[in-house]
Amino acid sequence: MFSIGDLIVYGGEGVCRVDYVGPADLPGADKEKLYYRLAPLTRNGQVLTPVDTHVLIRPIMSEEQARSLLAQLPDLEPEEPPAHGMRAAKEHYHTVVMSYDCQRMARLIKAVYRKRRWAIQHGKKVSQLDERYLKRAEDEFYGELSVVLHLERKELENYILGIYPNWPE
Repeated sequence: MFSIGDLIVYGGEGVCRVDYVGPADLPGADKEKLYYRLAPLTRNGQVLTPVDTHVLIRPIMSEEQARSLLAQLPDLEPEEPPAHGMRAAKEHYHTVVMSYDCQRMARLIKAVYRKRRWAIQHGKKVSQLDERYLKRAEDEFYGELSVVLHLERKELENYILGIYPNWPE
């Protein structure tokens, strides 16, 4: 169970701070059931979710894990959809983004950048689906790493580019 002040990753919201743990302060709510009140770090507002939720909820990675992931970036293989076609791509992208696994998201980012580069070189349009899921993967990837490493997103992007000038290609 998480405690007040813990930083966690909550599915659909990304990194959140636990503001409250206890019964819901709502009329008619079961006073025996425990809830987390979460404050997303990327937007205003709150999320109330049962402690025993089925939505993905996990602690944020440690600084050591973040630095290890950064060291692996150039060697990560792009994560491509298992089959061709928009439907397969959408299902695959959705699965990766909803996993909130930063390594998988980095691999997805590399794959979409590779696909984007190929399309541009061959005079093709870049898929809106690819761009939409690229943005989501980048938001989650950079979002968690920036919190762990105490950097603003742009500072983190510049830091990574300082180490790996060709990231994410």
